[in-house]
Amino acid sequence: MFSLLRISCRTAARRAVVQGPRRDLSEGAVGGGGSSGSTGTGDGEGTGSAAVAAATRKRLEGLVKKDKVVVFIKGTPAQPMCGFSNAVVQILRMHGVEDYGSYNVLEDQEIRQGIKNYSNWPTIPQIYFDGEFVGGCDILLQMHQNGDLVEELKKLGIRSALLDAEKEDKK
Repeated sequence: MFSLLRISCRTAARRAVVQGPRRDLSEGAVGGGGSSGSTGTGDGEGTGSAAVAAATRKRLEGLVKKDKVVVFIKGTPAQPMCGFSNAVVQILRMHGVEDYGSYNVLEDQEIRQGIKNYSNWPTIPQIYFDGEFVGGCDILLQMHQNGDLVEELKKLGIRSALLDAEKEDKK
């Protein structure tokens, strides 16, 4: 299973490098309201776009700080809609992290594009610990594999379930 996760996350990381960084929200990259789901380019959109971008940034700041662990995924933890989102959910589940904020970017185009601009990270899923951007699926998987995730969770006051499983294996 981990080899499949590794391959999927490597592919996502390659896409991130190829796509390059997105413009910051403060540059007006997120378009105005409406249900079209389009993202603006910042060209000739006037001051209304800047107000929307500022409101989106403020909204996202609130969301990433709302819980100790926050994920922006495609779908929900109960029903992830892509392999990378599923990998993030599974890794958190393995560590026993069940109480975390989760936002389905497929339901809100403003969040979908806005979070990419907010973090300057071009892909979804995105993970935040204590309001700080951690990375995407590839980063979380790497942290899981090298043991850093256990330590980072500990800093948040979350005891990884893998520590308990390790004790049981030693008995």
